[in-house]
Amino acid sequence: MTGEDVVMIAALAPRFLLHPSPVGEVLIVARDDALLTVHPIHGPAEPELEGLARRYGDVEPGPEHPLARRTAEQLDEYFARERRQFDLPLDLGQATGFTRLALEAIQRIPYGETAGYGEVAIAAGSPGAARAVGTACATTPFSIVIPVHRVVRADGSLGEYGGHPEVKRFLVDFERAAGV
Repeated sequence: MTGEDVVMIAALAPRFLLHPSPVGEVLIVARDDALLTVHPIHGPAEPELEGLARRYGDVEPGPEHPLARRTAEQLDEYFARERRQFDLPLDLGQATGFTRLALEAIQRIPYGETAGYGEVAIAAGSPGAARAVGTACATTPFSIVIPVHRVVRADGSLGEYGGHPEVKRFLVDFERAAGV
């Protein structure tokens, strides 16, 4: 076998797309098999992309990446009130243990409804872990797609949303206005 006979298959670098939405630009980063992040950004994308590059290697523009485009289309459908649930492969490899269970429980909160941090903790199997649910919400790279905006304080107030409670208010009101 010569060097010409050996084919090296290199994994493609993750691709990113900035997609406009009613809550600002949404950063979508995808590999061929799964999404690495989908969340609104508030400010320049470069710091986020640099952080992702430290974790995953180069992150390159990919406006035509099939999974990034599919994600953008599903976001558009969501904001057009044509979609209530996302059907996308998420790389949840960084979410382990209770964090993963909390994110799975959050995905079961119905469109247009909210649940308290304590309720999510119970649904995730750890009734005393309301604060851990808050941490899972604050650290997920998949806000909107994993509807962490549906998780509220025990008194029903919305709380923060990555330092942008106005985005959380918009998303909760947007879903409730759909008349579920």
